[in-house]
Amino acid sequence: MSSPMSAEQKTVGILIFPDVEVLDFCGPFEVFSAARLDETRRRETESPFRLLLVAETLLPVTTSGGMVVNPHMDFCSSQPLDLLLVPGGWGTRRLLTSAPHLDWIRRRAAECELLASVCTGSLLLGAAGLLDGRRATTHWKSLDEMERRFPKVQVTRNLHVVEEGALWTSAGISAGIDMALQIVSRVCGEAVARKTAAHMEYPYPENNQRRVRIEEK
Repeated sequence: MSSPMSAEQKTVGILIFPDVEVLDFCGPFEVFSAARLDETRRRETESPFRLLLVAETLLPVTTSGGMVVNPHMDFCSSQPLDLLLVPGGWGTRRLLTSAPHLDWIRRRAAECELLASVCTGSLLLGAAGLLDGRRATTHWKSLDEMERRFPKVQVTRNLHVVEEGALWTSAGISAGIDMALQIVSRVCGEAVARKTAAHMEYPYPENNQRRVRIEEK
């Protein structure tokens, strides 16, 4: 049976690239795909989010741990996105000067309702000029690099997720799950987000403090 909400689904594009960190994109993917507006009809209804993995081409992408993933869509596809999520991983370093990737992120960010990043995906947003004058965060090991590369960014060290209106950035790797739950809360309401977390047997983020303690500057 199809979902009565299918016509109102939000389309989420998740960028993938060689050496992307697996949990950076799979964590949010699981959250968005597991969400249901009516938990009592979980098996009869669809998620209010439609998920697309996007890569530069339609060729298989090999992740940081060797997982091979087939994208749904490439940069030449014209499907509109409501939300763009940019994950991190070691592969982001090669993309910091990749014009096709940065140009695509800029174009899509201008069209989206929400723009989000996980871990060092925020470095790509910074390289695309999308973080200037804004608060943002990244993996704790890359906070100094973010400050050095992007002096116009207000680097936030003590929060797990940083929300700046339609722009969201999150700390390292598993923080993308918390951020995705918060996005579900914004789009669908906190009750839906809490039930999604319960279905996943994942603790709902009751506070926004960074879980890994780091030295404040």
